[in-house]
Amino acid sequence: MNKVINLEVYKGMLIIVDMVKGFTDEGALHDKEIKRIVLRQKEIIEEAQKKGYLIVFAKDTHDKNSTELKRFGNVGHCMRNTRETELTEQLQPYENMENTIIIEKNSTSFMEAPKFREIMKRAKNVKEINIVGCCSDICVFNGAMGLANYCDQWNRDVVIKVHEDAIATYNERNRQEYVAAAKLLGQQQGIQYVKKAA
Repeated sequence: MNKVINLEVYKGMLIIVDMVKGFTDEGALHDKEIKRIVLRQKEIIEEAQKKGYLIVFAKDTHDKNSTELKRFGNVGHCMRNTRETELTEQLQPYENMENTIIIEKNSTSFMEAPKFREIMKRAKNVKEINIVGCCSDICVFNGAMGLANYCDQWNRDVVIKVHEDAIATYNERNRQEYVAAAKLLGQQQGIQYVKKAA
């Protein structure tokens, strides 16, 4: 943990998944279209601040021996100590707030990051978790599903919400079937998909 915070005081949490330059600005897996969700994410972060939620930024961070790279065709991305692991510029002002924690993840699920598991153990009074970020059908989906399973395993009655208007995936026009399947499977697991009222 990069700060000492009493996590028991928090009733809600917001997780921002992989909004790093390696997906939004540069590198082999980036897609600048993902930036279209940043404005809505900023609104959700501001709302979470007003509600006094814990805010967690999950940042994809790999070393050269990361096995995930093999699964994705040995495409190096978000390598440690590169600009690709930095938050996209528009979200950087939120990085050092008092109620913010940064975690690194070495898989497509933030739930598997040791720091996040520690957060979940300590933030035992959290009753609602909101999720935004990328990619809708990979890291957002895998993290949300892992989180739902974790809460079930430990009998944690937590509402999990994925904000549809604040998630995106790369090459999205050609991946609609994956995005739709991820939503369907998530809803089957009890995850709520929500968006701002028009």
